Amino acid sequence: MIGKMIICCLLFSLNAAAQKQNIDSVSTQGSKSSLMDKLRQVQQYLDDKAKKKVDPHYIEVPEKPWRVILRYKENMVDVDYSQSIDIPAGNEHSDWNLRFEPPVASSVGFWVGYRGTGFSYSKSLTKNAGRYYSFSSTGAKYGINFRLRRFNTEDAKFSSTDRNLETGVETESDTAFSMPSPVWIRSVYINGYYVFNGHRYSQAAAYNQSVIQRRSAGSFLLGATWYQSSFDYSDIKNAVFMIIGHGIYRAKVHQANIGVGYGYNWVPLRGLVVNVMAMPTISVYNRVKAYKYETNYDLSPKEPVDNYGDWNRETRRWANGKTHKPLLMITQGSDIQLDYWDIEPEVDYSMFRLNLDLRLGIAYNWRNCFIGAQAQYNNFNYKNDHCKVNIYDAYARVSFGVRL
Repeated sequence: MIGKMIICCLLFSLNAAAQKQNIDSVSTQGSKSSLMDKLRQVQQYLDDKAKKKVDPHYIEVPEKPWRVILRYKENMVDVDYSQSIDIPAGNEHSDWNLRFEPPVASSVGFWVGYRGTGFSYSKSLTKNAGRYYSFSSTGAKYGINFRLRRFNTEDAKFSSTDRNLETGVETESDTAFSMPSPVWIRSVYINGYYVFNGHRYSQAAAYNQSVIQRRSAGSFLLGATWYQSSFDYSDIKNAVFMIIGHGIYRAKVHQANIGVGYGYNWVPLRGLVVNVMAMPTISVYNRVKAYKYETNYDLSPKEPVDNYGDWNRETRRWANGKTHKPLLMITQGSDIQLDYWDIEPEVDYSMFRLNLDLRLGIAYNWRNCFIGAQAQYNNFNYKNDHCKVNIYDAYARVSFGVRL
C-alpha cells in the first residue's frame, strides 16, 4: 500500500514538472517571438525612413540592408616645419624647413554594418608607420568622419636658404639626415557635412555603398571640421634645433573650420558612379600653444677667446658672468655644458586660415556585390610669430563588399 502511494506521488510530481516545463517553454518561445517582432519593426522603420528620404529615380535603397566589406588602405602624411632666424655671427638671415615623412601606412581590414552605420577593424601591414584609427557614419543628408594618427620618426629632410644681409647673396642647401631623437606627431580630425540635395545626391553611394546612385546629380555641402595636432621634439638631444628655433620644442594646435563645397555623382552606366567633392574651409577658431626651453647657448657672434669657464646651474650664469654662450663656440670634442629649463609658453589666436578637403570615389554595383576605390586629401596649416607647420594627410582605399 505504501509502495503504491510512493509511486503515485512520483508520477504526480513528474507530471507537474512536465506541465511546468511546457508552460515555461511556451513562455520563452513567446518572449523570443515578441523580441524578434520588435526587432523586425525597428528594421522596417529604418528601411522605410531611408527610402522616404530619397528620390527613387535618382537613389536606390537596396532591399538587403546588411553589408560586409573587405578593405585595403594606404595612408600617407607629410609634415613641414618652417622657421626664420637671424644669425648675427655671419650677418645672415636664414629660412629653414624640416620635413618629416613616415612610411606609408598600409592596412587590411573589414567593415560590417547596417545601412550607413557600422564598425570596422584593420590590421597594419607596415612597421614603424605609427597608429591610425578611423570611423565614419553616413545618412541621406549627413556624414561624419573621424581619424586619429600618431607616429614618431627620426628620418628628416633639412633645407635652408641663407641670405647675406650685406651682399644680398643667397645660398641654398638640402640634405637628408636622422634626428638625434625621434619627433612625435599626433593629429585628430573630425569632420561632419550636410547635403542640401540629399533627396537626389548621395555622398555615401561612392564611399560606403549604403545606397546606389542611379542618375547623375550634384549638391552643395555645408561642412564643419575640428582639427587638433601636436608636434614634439622635446628630447634635449635635439637641442640645436631648439636653439635655432627660438626655444620651441613642442607646439599644439586646436582649430575649428567651416566651409561650403560641392560634390557631384556622375553615372555613365547602370551600377557605376564616379564622385568628386571639393570643400575649402576657413578656420573660425585657431589656437596655437608653443612650449619653450631657455638654454645657456644662443646665436650671438662667436668671440675670439673662450673665457666663459664653467656653467653655474644655480645662478644660471657662466663663470665670466654672462648668461649665454655663443652656439658657434661649440667645437667637436669640446666639453658641452648644456643646460635648459622651461619658460612661459606662448599662446597665439588667429582666424581665417585656409584649409582644403578633396575627395574622389568610384563604385560599381552588380547584383548583391560591389567594388569601390576612394581617395581623400586634407591640408592643415597653422603658425605663430616664430614657426609655421603644414600637415598634408591623404589616403587611398580599395574595397570589395556583399549585401546580406
